[in-house]
Amino acid sequence: MNPWVESISIAYLLGSVPFGYLLVRLFRREDVRRQGSGNIGATNVARSGGTKLGVVTLLLDIGKAYAAVVIAHHLAPGVYDVQVAAAIAAVLGHVFPVWLGFRGGKGVASALGVFLALTWPSAGGILLVFAVVFALTRYVSLASIVGLATFPLFGFYFVAQRTPMVIFGFLFIPLLIIVMHHGNIRRLLSGTESRFGSKGGSGDGIGTETKTGMGEAEA
Repeated sequence: MNPWVESISIAYLLGSVPFGYLLVRLFRREDVRRQGSGNIGATNVARSGGTKLGVVTLLLDIGKAYAAVVIAHHLAPGVYDVQVAAAIAAVLGHVFPVWLGFRGGKGVASALGVFLALTWPSAGGILLVFAVVFALTRYVSLASIVGLATFPLFGFYFVAQRTPMVIFGFLFIPLLIIVMHHGNIRRLLSGTESRFGSKGGSGDGIGTETKTGMGEAEA
């Protein structure tokens, strides 16, 4: 089979595995899409199914995306373009999973997974940016958006390749996830986004649970 087709197909199917949905269904007998923000990412899983399930979801979502790129590397050794194509497919799989009617998470954790596999120094850079912005603002959503927006700067610095695929992938993945946070951006601009640890009515059916800046910044 063509390594491009094989890598992209495997990456999309791996990325589309809805670990958050499956874990909450298995351990809580609930549909996480009907809880909290309705997202299948780690944050909503943590709110709806407990912190432990949220952490496991986060690690699995990072891991599946990382694995997708590693598999592409083995299928097409030395062909970095194939790895980048697999990275795009894995993130698209998480955001638009075929198993859940193409309605998945926002892709933060899966993006981190592919960035770690493609260029770990760049992943470290965006994590540092995330930490600084979060420490200054207490907005997880803003920290995620700014961190992702800086990825091309780190990626093009640490990665020598400048093929059309690399350029496209390094720009497309952050842009896709930022677009998926359009609701957060609107709330940030209007001053209604909740900060991490702030309390208040969530309006999303999670009762008296703490509303955080992570609210919709789901993985």
